[in-house]
Amino acid sequence: MNEHPRPPVIPDAARHDAFRGAMRSLAGAVSVITAGFGDERSGLTATSVSSLSIDPPTLIACINRNASTWPLIQRHRHFGVNVLAPHHEVVADRFAGRHGVKGAARYAGADWLELVTGAPILADAVVAIDCELEEAIDRHSHSIVIGRVRAIHAGLGDADAALIYWRGAYGAVTHHR
Repeated sequence: MNEHPRPPVIPDAARHDAFRGAMRSLAGAVSVITAGFGDERSGLTATSVSSLSIDPPTLIACINRNASTWPLIQRHRHFGVNVLAPHHEVVADRFAGRHGVKGAARYAGADWLELVTGAPILADAVVAIDCELEEAIDRHSHSIVIGRVRAIHAGLGDADAALIYWRGAYGAVTHHR
């Protein structure tokens, strides 16, 4: 009989650090998730966005319930997913809260529009998806947010590059035609 040694028990703090490091090995498209209206709007930078269904068109995003954007999504029942191009690195940093920028101030320096739900949409995103909140499932520190797609805006729909996040840094992935 083959016996496999048991893996060592790893303390919680080390396990969290190991998990965070492992997740940094997953390259992800950088998106800005937006919600709210006027001065009562905010947003966050995310790589945890994925399609859920084509029929009906829905997507999921994982949002920390401590984020300032979370109560706005709950209250207004909408959000925008704005897929960023490499030239949007400053936008990504601003929505990540770098340099202390918060709330509606995160929208400075970029052009925004509204589609169906009223969620702020980045005019020159690679693509922006306007969603109505269909359901939120709480798990641990985050909510898995299911958005019913109401409109799509292809700002740079034929862009040749997208902004990605990998191993703690931004990069670009390009499409060669």
